[in-house]
Amino acid sequence: MKRNAGQDPNVTAHWRPATLAVRGGTMRSDFGETSEAIFMTSGYAYDNAEEAAARFRGERPGMTYSRLQNPTVEMLEKRIALLEGAEAARATASGMAAMSAMLLSTLSAGDHLVAGRSLFGSCRVLVDTILPRFGIETTTVDARDLDAWAKARRPNTRAFFLETPSNPGLEICDIRAISDIGHDAGALVMVDNAFASPVVQRPLDHGADIVAYSATKLMDGQGRVLAGAVVGPEKWMNDTYLAYARHTGPNLSPFNAWVVLKSLETLDLRVRRACENAMAVAQFLESRGVHVLYPGLASHPQHALAMRQMTLGGTIIALFLDGGRPQAHALLDALTLIDISNNLGDSRTLMTHPASTTHFSVSAAIQAEMGITEGMLRLSIGLEDPADLIDDLDRALKMAGI
Repeated sequence: MKRNAGQDPNVTAHWRPATLAVRGGTMRSDFGETSEAIFMTSGYAYDNAEEAAARFRGERPGMTYSRLQNPTVEMLEKRIALLEGAEAARATASGMAAMSAMLLSTLSAGDHLVAGRSLFGSCRVLVDTILPRFGIETTTVDARDLDAWAKARRPNTRAFFLETPSNPGLEICDIRAISDIGHDAGALVMVDNAFASPVVQRPLDHGADIVAYSATKLMDGQGRVLAGAVVGPEKWMNDTYLAYARHTGPNLSPFNAWVVLKSLETLDLRVRRACENAMAVAQFLESRGVHVLYPGLASHPQHALAMRQMTLGGTIIALFLDGGRPQAHALLDALTLIDISNNLGDSRTLMTHPASTTHFSVSAAIQAEMGITEGMLRLSIGLEDPADLIDDLDRALKMAGI
């Protein structure tokens, strides 16, 4: 029993998040390995024909095919569910696989979705372009405006979808209030929590029903693999999501699952250090007269709300330069330590120009609606010494004429 204590809810119920991140979901083989095993197999053998048939009928436990089940992937799923305080989780091949699977498994032709307008660029394309191709009606609203959510509801509204903090403008949505509005309409409330991670924010604690992640970001957090996750109630996972996953195949590979499992062991340490660094950098930028948005700063217009539902300010900073794209690109080109990269949530500090990279695929009108300007930069803070980051930014700001 001790060998697989990480799978026993009677044991894990007493563990705190940092312990769950290291040991939750662990399932050891008869060899008693201390590090989780990588089960690189596509299929499974059965003792007899009836055993195979019973597993496919769902009458007996056990694996059938790695497009649906794999021991390594299952350990990751259980660990993520435990960290999130959820009944179930499913791992996917990327963050966008998680977002699309969450929505497409739930919504059908004739259904209506209300989404916050400030989303990752590919999520806006999914909401604005892809879902309507399948007869799903969509409405986007200013996610900070509770009245807008209420007014957007229709008799056929089946889901609310939001991201908080938002990418890249760091708008904060009131998860509890939006969940109450959605539930009053009979809608599931779905949250993209990639910017925060369960260390900083657990949307289910604030009333949300489903949470989706790009686990590529903070969960791996070292720029190595693509991964995603969908987290929610066991009934929804079994009755709604599972058939979609079985027949469309968005599942994560065992090797990538193993990499993320090992990364989760240091998630709490990495996120807390990166948040501390982000606060120091944000304070420096503000002191230099740069227009900065960071939820941990008192100057953020929704700072009070952020601190009610987030334990820390997060790892992302948005800054706005008066000189538009030329000045933003000049600052990027002047950096010597910080990398120009459209990724985020990495151990390395990364900076990008959203208008020309992460949100290039959405129109200028939608960019303006989301608060993305030509002078906006998104800064993802990593684990370097914050003094070195500040030195690099100070030098780059001067070279860009700021």
